[in-house]
Amino acid sequence: MARTKVLGFVTLLASFLCLALLAADPGLAQSQLQTFEKDRIRLALQNGEEHEFQVELAVTWEQKAQGLMYRQAMPEDHGMLFLYESEGPRSMWMKNTYIPLDILFIGRDGRIVFIAERTVPLSLSTISSKGPAKAVLELNGGTVAKLGIRPGDRLLYSAFDTAP
Repeated sequence: MARTKVLGFVTLLASFLCLALLAADPGLAQSQLQTFEKDRIRLALQNGEEHEFQVELAVTWEQKAQGLMYRQAMPEDHGMLFLYESEGPRSMWMKNTYIPLDILFIGRDGRIVFIAERTVPLSLSTISSKGPAKAVLELNGGTVAKLGIRPGDRLLYSAFDTAP
């Protein structure tokens, strides 16, 4: 248990260090933009509905630090999935992010554990998972309300214990 807490803290600290490096020199960040692999995911709601999204996968520290920064728009059925090796506390922010986002924190079984809706573009406020999460899914702001997504709904993807 203590090892898990230490790993979670180290992961959180590394995330903040990457973000701090990008924030220190946004011009440098724009000149070294990351590229992302793409995949499709399904979101299964508790009411039986399913929705599919095309996502970019943020896997490396550099990709996670950049995220959706500098984007002016994102298609309606797209998003970004941040994948972590283990479950732990996760924090995001909206620095250099120009579009409002719904941020979904996902547990190791693929279930949504917390949702931050319509985050404020360019904000430096920390958005925390409020508990352990193995992944974070960012969608266009308003998607959660439009589709009726809520905690307990499940992301169906190979990175989670209950993937199809």
